[in-house]
Amino acid sequence: MILFDFNRFTLFLTFCGLMIVGCSNSEDVSIKEEESETSIIEEESTNTVKDKEPQGEVSFFNSDLVYDGYILVSGATSNRVYLMDKESNLLFDWPLNNTNLGKDATLLPSGKLLAMLEDNNAQIKFGGFGGKIQLLDKEGNIEWEFIYSTQDYVLHHDAEMLPNGNILIQTWERKTVAQASEAGSNMNIELFPDGIIEVNPATNEIVWEWHAWDHLIQDFDTTKNNYGSIAQNPHRIDINYTQLEDGDMTHANGLTYDKEKDLIYLSVNFFSEIWVIDHSTTTTEAATSQGGNYNFGGNLIYRFGNPEAYKNTTGTRRFFNNHHPNLDFQNNSKSIFVFSNGQDLEQSTVYELEIPSVFSLLPNEDNEPKEIWSFTDPELYSPKVSGAVPLPNGNVLITEGDFGLWEVTRAGEVVWKFNKPGFYWRGYHFDKDSPEIKALNL
Repeated sequence: MILFDFNRFTLFLTFCGLMIVGCSNSEDVSIKEEESETSIIEEESTNTVKDKEPQGEVSFFNSDLVYDGYILVSGATSNRVYLMDKESNLLFDWPLNNTNLGKDATLLPSGKLLAMLEDNNAQIKFGGFGGKIQLLDKEGNIEWEFIYSTQDYVLHHDAEMLPNGNILIQTWERKTVAQASEAGSNMNIELFPDGIIEVNPATNEIVWEWHAWDHLIQDFDTTKNNYGSIAQNPHRIDINYTQLEDGDMTHANGLTYDKEKDLIYLSVNFFSEIWVIDHSTTTTEAATSQGGNYNFGGNLIYRFGNPEAYKNTTGTRRFFNNHHPNLDFQNNSKSIFVFSNGQDLEQSTVYELEIPSVFSLLPNEDNEPKEIWSFTDPELYSPKVSGAVPLPNGNVLITEGDFGLWEVTRAGEVVWKFNKPGFYWRGYHFDKDSPEIKALNL
């Protein structure tokens, strides 16, 4: 069953005059949330100076409570990354050199854009694939490029620059039928699990890596690797949790980094979970169950959102597919925002959850974090992409992927909306006097 908002979808087709091939999936709990837009490029804007052209329809419901900042918008169908104000006036539009966005694009304090882009020769093409990442100046000049795309692996979705200048990037890797079978898969198909690599841009060397494949559990075949009790091993990943015929096993779609604790938070869409991974390990330790600050090696030190994914009947499930794990650095990384798409529910919810001071991940215990705040609305539903970021005044900026943007207060009041038919990956907030904005010389 594929869940779409048909009214918005029809409006989008009418507005753009484009035909989009819909996503398909054999499992109700998950759909290929990005496949439909990856091959679409509208005429690319080459305008990199402000022209005050409105980018869509804006509604102010309580202008006194709207935070007056700028928004970096990643538009998938328009294949644009642009900066706008709350009136939706265009302030800056980055040239992407006629290349498709591979999802994330972030503005750095230098005013440069770190963008995941599609490799034209990519051979693994699940929704959200990329294959290359570039650092672009404001004129679109390529200052750095890293391509990681073969028949056996590809970059996808999201990347984040670390304080030392290295870059964390998500990957998919191909596992053969024989490899999958030996690992305990019950599907007799190729599988494409997730990984993370850390690249040094000065050398293009991969200096650290983590692979979900090294941390599996299965209760299907006693004669195969990784056999054991899934419920008794919550730090490991059930290879047979998803049963998708294309082998897209985990479909992680976003990451964030906690520099204080040296941890990676990974959004795993098809498991409806956030996984917490210890980045303090060596690459060798990350392939094992020991080492690092938490002495779990590359095993999950914590996970939350869907205890069903590790056969825990004690905790309560919150996420039904999810995007954009976003630590609240204004709150000293003590909470995290997550957009739950709500595909089974046809209703999306934004959660702010408390980061535990001590991670506890035990069998048959309620391991779920405390809910600090949540927001939903009968009109808030996107089965794909989306996200949420906290604003300095306490409001929350929400990206509803197939609609646009919302701003809401912690009391649940909707104070502002932006809408234009399209498909939006994320919206990032920037203060008008932030280093990122100053560097653009608007």
